Amino acid sequence: MGAHRSDPDADNLVKHVLEMPDGEFTDLIETSDEGVDVIPSHDMLGDFTSNLEQKIAYETGMKNMSKEEFPRYELLYDLLWNEQQLHEKYDAVLIDPNARAEDLLYNSIYAMRTLVAPVKPAGKGNLSLEGLDELVGNMEKKLDIEVGLSCVVPSGVGQTNAHQQYSKQFNNTDEFATPVAIPDRESLMDTMWEARGSAYKVIEERWKTFEKDDKMVSEPGQRRIRDRELETVRDIYELAAFIATETFDVEIDPELTLDIEDHGERSFDVTDDAEAEVTAQ
Repeated sequence: MGAHRSDPDADNLVKHVLEMPDGEFTDLIETSDEGVDVIPSHDMLGDFTSNLEQKIAYETGMKNMSKEEFPRYELLYDLLWNEQQLHEKYDAVLIDPNARAEDLLYNSIYAMRTLVAPVKPAGKGNLSLEGLDELVGNMEKKLDIEVGLSCVVPSGVGQTNAHQQYSKQFNNTDEFATPVAIPDRESLMDTMWEARGSAYKVIEERWKTFEKDDKMVSEPGQRRIRDRELETVRDIYELAAFIATETFDVEIDPELTLDIEDHGERSFDVTDDAEAEVTAQ
């Protein structure tokens, strides 16, 4: 998906947020092989703030109002819920914005009100428990809304003592829910990009990136089945189950079943710590 993300003339989400669309909103929506509707990213998102400032300058001048009066953080909210009424069309809507504290992030938070906060235990500037609490508080104050923090997800967690200690810090706190910690799975994540699909697709179709005839290629049917990667996709499903049930009080099937090419089915129950049950082909 997202074949037109670099086309400056293509219609995209920013044009609709800024009320300058080149087509119908529904034409932005693409459907993945997994059946998920997606509005792909576009390069224009990188210039969101500068384009927004132009809109604010024009409209405040036309309406004789101050820039402070312009609802700069409410634009995405109005588009998704008031104009398009996506809450009537979908069971769930997720936004994955850039984490920089700028207009696009604030528009996303204002529209959604519920956060899943990934944190990476690497380098200086990591979010501490106090820093995360302060971040949510500042957003509530800046946007004048209540922001719910569904959970914190340590991701890219390695085997170093520092990484493990950082992960335990979140696991042992009562301030935030930390249902899972996602280990460092660079190979799996990179192959997701090459396979143009989820971690489930990579494992079920056994995608692998490797050298062939002096070229790097990605093909299905090549990947070994690794227990640690099976545990990771179970963790991802457990995270989804937590958000659905604990944050939004929605019942889901607690069992994840993978149909792995040439390896049959493997099932995981995310309600307990049971080992994978292997079903014969």
